Amino acid sequence: MTIITVTAPAGRLGLKQRRILAESLTDAVLEPEVGQHAPAARMGFQVHFHDLPPDCMAIGGRLLSDQDSPRDIITVTIAVMNAAWPAEVRAEVIHNVLARLAEACGMPAPSPTWWVNFEIIDEGSWGSRGGVLSILQLLDSGVFTQARIEAIRAAIQPPA
Repeated sequence: MTIITVTAPAGRLGLKQRRILAESLTDAVLEPEVGQHAPAARMGFQVHFHDLPPDCMAIGGRLLSDQDSPRDIITVTIAVMNAAWPAEVRAEVIHNVLARLAEACGMPAPSPTWWVNFEIIDEGSWGSRGGVLSILQLLDSGVFTQARIEAIRAAIQPPA
């Protein structure tokens, strides 16, 4: 259902931080997506960590390897299936993700050079289970609240 990709300079996130983030970023997106804390839904979430060498990242048009004091760059891309994602729910997810990053990095607030991108994958463009998968096929799984089910159906299915 969801893929969270964290890209950072090599060595920025240690094993302990990645362990914390694997769980906390899953929860940061899972609860708004299904409407509740649903441990059974966790299997539908993946978190990928990409470490890039400083000569493969740039900010302000300059490679990190060429900067005297490189900035703390982290990007997070959240890819979700098309569903009911109004601006306030996306904002909640982005806020949750940035807060969890700050906590895992021992910082009082997120860095202004951390960016979160929220991507909604169009209906018919998500493949799993040997074929194309729709969020509508997952609504009877028991993990979504009734309110989220109704919102998703209203967003995906055209009015009768």
